[in-house]
Amino acid sequence: MDDSHHEHDGPDEQHGGHRAGDGTDPDPAERALWAARALVLADLASDALDRPDVVSRLDEAMRHRRWWVEQWPQGAPFVAGLLAQDVQDAVLDSDGRWPACPLCVSGEPGEHAPHPLEVRPELGPDPHWVCPEKGVPVAPVGHLGRPSGRG
Repeated sequence: MDDSHHEHDGPDEQHGGHRAGDGTDPDPAERALWAARALVLADLASDALDRPDVVSRLDEAMRHRRWWVEQWPQGAPFVAGLLAQDVQDAVLDSDGRWPACPLCVSGEPGEHAPHPLEVRPELGPDPHWVCPEKGVPVAPVGHLGRPSGRG
């Protein structure tokens, strides 16, 4: 009888976070995932791509990265950059290359569309959107479209 109550508690514990321990502090991996989601959502919003269909793709990418960070908890600081790259790939078919490089936008008729920014480092902490042509950082992930006065 006592075991049945314990079995019932198991899924709730697992749902709240993998290896939560004492339960006093949220799982650091889960916090990293939600912080990364907020950063990527802010970048999407800066280009008016915070539509339900795109946010659904962001959430799907987050679910995949949850497994990744559970397998490699030390990689939690890298999740923002990875999630940004995942969403960049996910919106390619529906919305084209995102985010467009603001440094290389051409107003010339007949010029090719601007290239997208890249996340650098590809796997590392403190990811930035970078112009791959010029090698110049444009903004930290989560800060597209914001003034860069805070250096």
